[in-house]
Amino acid sequence: MTSSPHRRPVGDGPSSFGHELLERVLAGTPASEHPLTHSADLPARDVRHTDWPDWASDAVVRALRATGVPRPWSHQTEAADLAAGGEHVVVSTGTASGKSLAYQLPVLTALAEDPHATALYLSPTKALCADQLRAVTEVTAAEPELGHVHACAYDGDTSTELRQWARSHSRWIFTNPDMLHMSMLPGHARWSRFFRRLRYVVVDECHSYRGVFGSNVALVLRRLRRIAARYGARPVFVLASATTADPGAAASRLVGAPCREVTEDGSPHGPRTVALWEPPLLEQVTGENGAPVRRAAGTEAARILADLVVEGARTLAFVRSRRGAELTALGARRLLAEAAPELVDRVAAYRAGYLAEERRELEAALADGRLLGAASTNALELGMDIAGLDAVVVAGFPGTVASFWQQAGRAGRRGAGSLVVLVARDDPLDTYLVHHPAALLDKPVEATVTDPTNPYVLGPQLLCAALELPLTDAEVEEFGAADVLAALAAQGAIRQRPHGWFVTPDTRPHSDIDIRGGIGTQIAIVESDTGRMLGTVDGGRAPATVHPGAVYLHRGESFVVDELHLDDGIALVHAEDPEWSTSAREITDIVVTAVAEQRSLGPVTVGLVEVEVTHQVVSYLRRLPSGEVLDSTDLDMPSQCLPTRAVMYTVTPELLDRCGIGPERVPGALHAAEHAAIGLLPLVATCDRWDIGGVSTAVHPDTGLPTVFVYDGHPGGAGFADRGYARIAEWLGATRAAVTACECVAGCPSCVYSPKCGNGNDPLDKAGAVALLGAVLDTLA
Repeated sequence: MTSSPHRRPVGDGPSSFGHELLERVLAGTPASEHPLTHSADLPARDVRHTDWPDWASDAVVRALRATGVPRPWSHQTEAADLAAGGEHVVVSTGTASGKSLAYQLPVLTALAEDPHATALYLSPTKALCADQLRAVTEVTAAEPELGHVHACAYDGDTSTELRQWARSHSRWIFTNPDMLHMSMLPGHARWSRFFRRLRYVVVDECHSYRGVFGSNVALVLRRLRRIAARYGARPVFVLASATTADPGAAASRLVGAPCREVTEDGSPHGPRTVALWEPPLLEQVTGENGAPVRRAAGTEAARILADLVVEGARTLAFVRSRRGAELTALGARRLLAEAAPELVDRVAAYRAGYLAEERRELEAALADGRLLGAASTNALELGMDIAGLDAVVVAGFPGTVASFWQQAGRAGRRGAGSLVVLVARDDPLDTYLVHHPAALLDKPVEATVTDPTNPYVLGPQLLCAALELPLTDAEVEEFGAADVLAALAAQGAIRQRPHGWFVTPDTRPHSDIDIRGGIGTQIAIVESDTGRMLGTVDGGRAPATVHPGAVYLHRGESFVVDELHLDDGIALVHAEDPEWSTSAREITDIVVTAVAEQRSLGPVTVGLVEVEVTHQVVSYLRRLPSGEVLDSTDLDMPSQCLPTRAVMYTVTPELLDRCGIGPERVPGALHAAEHAAIGLLPLVATCDRWDIGGVSTAVHPDTGLPTVFVYDGHPGGAGFADRGYARIAEWLGATRAAVTACECVAGCPSCVYSPKCGNGNDPLDKAGAVALLGAVLDTLA
């Protein structure tokens, strides 16, 4: 790292500021390394103000002015006007663009003008919920006429006494979808005062509701509208989102009703320099099967963070795990101890799991400059009021373009320049992006993928709805749930009576649903020495995540699993902080049960199919932070069956032979192409590689041909395979480009190696994968 005295860099103007920071970081890079693959300058955005709308309460306007908002920006007024006019609306603009005002203005006006009106705020995280509650409390405290709003949190940390007070007195409840699902809706009779006068529902950071989580939340919101209607209320929904593709359609799917969209951002933002950074290959370290390994993204981020702190730049590094955030902060502090010891205490980690007071202190220290650098999980991505930093380092692509821009938006004071650095992980998608910058910098952000009609999500949610209020035939038709309901009736979970559909007496569906993605029996994770329950994992994921020997992280603490009892629903762990991490390996078999869509193109056939996937965890690897594999340990786990959806393609042996892939190379070519495709599916579908899986086989029994499958890792599917099928040429084209661009000779984690391969990443044929994908793409074209 550099050893220059710490200072705040000064350039010729805002646009040179990010460049100057980048040059100083590169100055500390050894001459033998060339990590920078691309840099780009993004222009500033000018401010567009409007006047306060005529319908806004004078008391609310005075309060907002008193808390630092002299005039609203154009997108705030546009969204607030639509909401006040009774239309559901989603405002989809950049980080720190003041989306909160778009709902505060109509909600507080309604609460000021009607002493009985109520409002509900929903956020995906408790931290963001608390942050927004503080902001509203500050506004209402600034104006005596708003003292009767009584905004209040209602979440898992809320005491019994405060919960009772909230039900009786609060007019604006701040909570999350989990509490709405588990407590408020099933106990709606106790909340009748609140639901009867419900005027607005705010859904913050709605782009985070995707996949199975988003599908569950979409059905929870339909249940909310149904209960509100039972008490005579028709609330207006105001949704806030990061910049995303087609936000109006996504919000309409989420709410179950048409939503207007506001996307023209009227807030100011300074120019930014965006740098794409690929860590070098390590000469002395090898991974699985002798594959080359890159320097870890967290290690590289720690060095960049330290360099920027030495330069006096206020910097935030986003890391993908809590442990990673702690290690990155520790690495930066270690480097600073050598080069600038007086700066060591001005770098810290920030993540979920800290006490609220600790988080508030860190946020305040970041905002006022006492803290120059922080390494964080995405706890600081979602709406938290931390903006105006000099630089952001993103250690590993965060999974979606929307999340990348959300994190990048933390850099840049109003009108000032800033630097954003994306450090690639050893991963096919990261490799592709740093070598194809247009796919990140010029690409529209993703649309969120939700499927409320997934029967594995819809069935349990219907039982919840029926327990809250008997379902009518008209509602069954509206949900599109006749077949699902018939199956539930056949199982004896629900019965039809003259006044609707009723759940059977022993059915308790609410506690059986993990709306964040787990479906089925929950496994409790318990510390054996103390009996303390650390958390839960759904039964489907337990063999791969809490098998004996697995390293389990909880609130920054490390534990090692001693025993897993699936029948009893418990995993016993002990506290330990090993230097390695673990990753499970599993064997997979796949059977096609139905064909949804199919296209035959001569030697290539592509399809969207329903499948049953059988998994069995057979071993796990211990891996050092450098990527080096220590050993492999065998496991004896029961097999599990997953009904889901997959995108698949078949090729004929003749096509493989024409592109130089003989019979002995076919398994390795298919296997390598499958791994790379899994790594690149998040480019076209809003998912993480851990949400999906794959199978490849030289001759599949159901097709009789060499076949590659990529499937959704959730019962019934989560929409990811559907998106891959719809954009298969783009997806496989990016996959081939990523494998071709990787500088390794025979394959590595940056292109065709998978961290969860059940076959130990053997066989893999990188050159065969390139030839195979090229032949498939030529046929598709």
